[in-house]
Amino acid sequence: MQKSIKNIFSFQRSPNFITIFWFLVPFVAVLSEINRGDAYINNYFIYKNVFWHTFHQQNLYSFYPAEYFDKNHYGPLFSLIIAPFALLPNFIGATLWAMLNVWILFYAVHKLPVTQWGKNIILLICLIETLTAIQNLQFNPMLCSWIILTYVFIKEDKLGLAALLIVAGVFVKLYGIVGIPFIFFSKDYKKLIAYLLLWAVILFCLPMFISSPEFVTKSYFDWYHCLQEKNIENITSYQTNAMTDISAMGFVKRVSGFYSIPNFYFTIPAGILMILPLYRFSKWKEVKFQLSYLAQLLIGLVIFSTSAESPTYVIAVTGFGIWYVLFAPKPPKWLYILLLFLLVLTVFSPTDLFPKYLRDEFVIKYSLKAVPCFVGWILISFHLLFANFDQNHTHANQA
Repeated sequence: MQKSIKNIFSFQRSPNFITIFWFLVPFVAVLSEINRGDAYINNYFIYKNVFWHTFHQQNLYSFYPAEYFDKNHYGPLFSLIIAPFALLPNFIGATLWAMLNVWILFYAVHKLPVTQWGKNIILLICLIETLTAIQNLQFNPMLCSWIILTYVFIKEDKLGLAALLIVAGVFVKLYGIVGIPFIFFSKDYKKLIAYLLLWAVILFCLPMFISSPEFVTKSYFDWYHCLQEKNIENITSYQTNAMTDISAMGFVKRVSGFYSIPNFYFTIPAGILMILPLYRFSKWKEVKFQLSYLAQLLIGLVIFSTSAESPTYVIAVTGFGIWYVLFAPKPPKWLYILLLFLLVLTVFSPTDLFPKYLRDEFVIKYSLKAVPCFVGWILISFHLLFANFDQNHTHANQA
């Protein structure tokens, strides 16, 4: 009996304590949010009505104030992903939806080719951000999982599944496109490209089975215009001090006061820095290099997006965690300091543990939540370009 209890609470020898903590905290949190009333699970009502609006062939991107506030920004394919939950009573559907997101991120992290100790550290680093996303009934933990699993499935030569996740991510929230560079880690990139084309056709057509070809085709055009409008709202969010555009661009614009700076001054150099590491052909097979590249993509996806909100940072913080464990358990002092910087300013700043005055007057006002991840992204980019991965990053191992 004593040995069994010791195993549950063992940090390094058993994942049981971390597993219990990982699932229990979000479960309690989501039940609390649901019990507070419909206004606190507004995102869930947006999501479930993507299914019903598709089924009834109603515009997916119009305002429906009688059903929810704000509006949908996800692609038509999302109607099928949310369908099993939309058919259930709200309490059950919302709970299961939240816990599916928690489980799939847990599963994705455990599929990474790092030690059990490293997996536990990643989960602990991204736990609070996962909690933030789950309290908002967000889709971001699942999307983060899809990107990680795209890399994992390519490593396992499960190219059909990898292609499915890339296309699904693109058709739901566009972010899945960052999985495409993993093609370079595949032994058969031609086969992977063929799967991408096949899944693109299948997933484009699937929502037609609950609506019509005309409706789905029109919905994709509507989605494009909706995202354009959303982008304009995001880049002008400084006017209302809103929790959007929490990005590198948002930080620079809000601190400098030069709000008219075009975003391409940021996104083009960022895109180049994400492509440049791939010139190191000799490193493609190095797991440490691959995981660093995965971390760079996960962080960059968020910090260079005007759509980045606080719940989106579960993706970036998970990426940081993956990179951090490559140096653990004895990271250099600068990385340890950066982790503390990230925990304080990125992870805890939106919570009640952070002083409200500092949060409102500095963190939100100047998009400071993005800063630690941006610093981390720069350092990861430097390591990808210049580090000798045969000697550095000692904590990754072949799965």
